[in-house]
Amino acid sequence: MNFYILTLFPDMVMQGLHTSMIGRAVDRGYLSIEAVDIRNYSEDKHFRVDDYPYGGGAGMVMQAAPVCRAYHALKDRIGKEHLRVIYMTPQGRTLSQKIVQELAKEEDLVFLCGHYEGIDERALEMIATDFLSIGDYVLTGGELPAMVTIDAVSRLVPGVLNNDASAEFESFHDNLLEYPQYTRPEEYMGKRVPEILLSGHHANIEKWRRQQAILRTLKYRPDLLKEANLTEKEREFLEKAKGK
Repeated sequence: MNFYILTLFPDMVMQGLHTSMIGRAVDRGYLSIEAVDIRNYSEDKHFRVDDYPYGGGAGMVMQAAPVCRAYHALKDRIGKEHLRVIYMTPQGRTLSQKIVQELAKEEDLVFLCGHYEGIDERALEMIATDFLSIGDYVLTGGELPAMVTIDAVSRLVPGVLNNDASAEFESFHDNLLEYPQYTRPEEYMGKRVPEILLSGHHANIEKWRRQQAILRTLKYRPDLLKEANLTEKEREFLEKAKGK
């Protein structure tokens, strides 16, 4: 899968995305990540890419021309007529696992990172296909949200995880949070690993994990339960848990 990031801070995103699991996936050829410096497409002798907003107001606005030139140069270079361009902004849809799964089906994704007071609306009208947010708060730029989204999408690309099953059976699988995890030692500071996990009875372990996922979702994210994929017995278990 190929990720392209249109940004004023290419070092920031490339350094952050070339570490840990994502960096190893790039080295192994499962992912390709490229940062495109929008400043390189400025025609100003000082490489300025921003100006004062029409109508007044605080801050500066990124100009349309450098953004559009950067996009079209990328599009022409990789030989694609149309690309999915995701503008990272608090005005967009809030990122969810459902959206992550949707994006993971693409071959190429372009992330457009704004700065200052945003990007000239005309550039967004011409090239942006999606507005996406990682939450209802404001950051200094779109680089961190782009990195968050790329990390989440990358985990669903075959080969990226050492254990591909991990992407399927963790938080938000069936709209449930992940069950509690334990490792050695069996006892730590007086707290023991649940006996069921030491039993070797895989069916009982899976049942326990599923119930723990339901309980954890009920406690921390009850809003998710409306769309949780539960069996009839699991719904009965949930109703009993609510009544406690």
